[in-house]
Amino acid sequence: MYGRVVGVTVLGVGGHLVTVEAHVGRGLPSLTLTGLPGAAVNDARDRIRPAVEGAGLEWPLRRVVVNLAPGNLRKEGPGLDLPVAMGVLAATGQVPGTLLDRYAFSGELSLKGELTTTPGVLSVAIAAARARLDGVVVPAPNALEAVQVEGLRVVGAASLRDVVGFLKGSWEPPAVEVAGVSSPPASTVDFSEVRGQAQARRALEVAAAGGHNVFMIGSPGAGKTMLARRLATILPGLSRDEALEATQLHSVAGLLCGEGVLRARPFRAPHHSISLAGLLGGGAAYLRPGEVSLATHGVLFLDELTEFRRDAIEGLRQPLEDGRVVVTRAIGSVEFPARFTLVAAANPCPCGFEGDLRRHCMCPQHRVEQYRAKLSGPLLDRIDLRLRVPRLTRSELLGGEAGEASEVIRERVQAARDRQIARYGSLGVACNAHLPGPVARRQVRLAPAAEELLARAVESLALTGRGFDRALKVARTVADLADAEVVQAEHLAEALSYRDGFEEEDVARVG
Repeated sequence: MYGRVVGVTVLGVGGHLVTVEAHVGRGLPSLTLTGLPGAAVNDARDRIRPAVEGAGLEWPLRRVVVNLAPGNLRKEGPGLDLPVAMGVLAATGQVPGTLLDRYAFSGELSLKGELTTTPGVLSVAIAAARARLDGVVVPAPNALEAVQVEGLRVVGAASLRDVVGFLKGSWEPPAVEVAGVSSPPASTVDFSEVRGQAQARRALEVAAAGGHNVFMIGSPGAGKTMLARRLATILPGLSRDEALEATQLHSVAGLLCGEGVLRARPFRAPHHSISLAGLLGGGAAYLRPGEVSLATHGVLFLDELTEFRRDAIEGLRQPLEDGRVVVTRAIGSVEFPARFTLVAAANPCPCGFEGDLRRHCMCPQHRVEQYRAKLSGPLLDRIDLRLRVPRLTRSELLGGEAGEASEVIRERVQAARDRQIARYGSLGVACNAHLPGPVARRQVRLAPAAEELLARAVESLALTGRGFDRALKVARTVADLADAEVVQAEHLAEALSYRDGFEEEDVARVG
């Protein structure tokens, strides 16, 4: 007796079709899995029989062999529970085979035969659509994410009994509506709550408009965390493609919690004790996305940057440069998207008060140097905006007029992003920060005074090639916020002022 169904295994963030073949023959009752199953798939041997019997179906008291093809592809995750069970039911003639080749099956089974929430269902649906299958059969809580893939029928089933009823024609699955991404939920924080910090507010507006990374240094209580948490409120809304990619990553990580699609840009703020695998991705038995990937199309906030592990911090170089991270382990190698806006914050010294006008720093010089040496030059060179966040004054703390609301700032940011999309649409680039260096040098037009200022800045700031390109891209963003076609000297001066001490007053000495 033989049965065959289509399953999907998720490796990294991508889904791969798996042909599940079941053979029921002579021998002592047993279930054998072949075809390079991972640990979670091997665990299914103890779940599937109770699940089938719990659904009121018959488990064959014979030797059952299930092959997962192709044999050279490692099968991971609990999503193969359902296709393995359906393969056995098809081999024993308990379900008809008319629809088995036209649908992909994915879902984890409980011992009672219920289908539970399963990670990676959006990747399963994308793989099924690429294979031109008619639809997917998934757990009911995951149907909202699977339905985001166009041209695919989604069957959301609550139990194995429902799946059998669908194949026999005795149960009709409920319709699933597609959730939109155009209306993000209201934020609980707003930029109007920030007092003072005009330079930091402006820097975050530039960062949001161009997708630039930010590093804030300041004394404890200066407002670094408060500012960082409000950056996401001034970012433009997610496009559908961005929402699907971010949702796919959260689905693989099992973080959707029943949501169909992410409507707000992610904001991730891991603790400084996080491991290398937790930040960049990985795992011993199953390669999962890390925080840099979960923050894709959103904000990654690293508070107390100098307290993070050195290998974790240095591991940020590739995602900051390429927008992706490649995780290689003994079990395999996968690539995750990692296109995020980094906001990092740190104190200027171990005690936190170096340079503070009101409190004296008690740190010996050698300790200050050791503290700052935790951040390498190559890493800092990949951060576009570096600024000091000073202590708030008494008048700022006691009140005064509220600052601009996030909605007002977001309108300017959106207008600047629209200009960049119109300019780089043919290049497939969404914002200035994502421009490759050589392209930035061709695309950014400088006024004569700005060219002279940049030439002087190369010497005074000892700009590297990467630093030169990033200064150009920040200047282009400042010009976009001013709706200027050509980068003027004042735009470049503001961009350079965010790089270690080059002041805007230097414009007055040009020409």
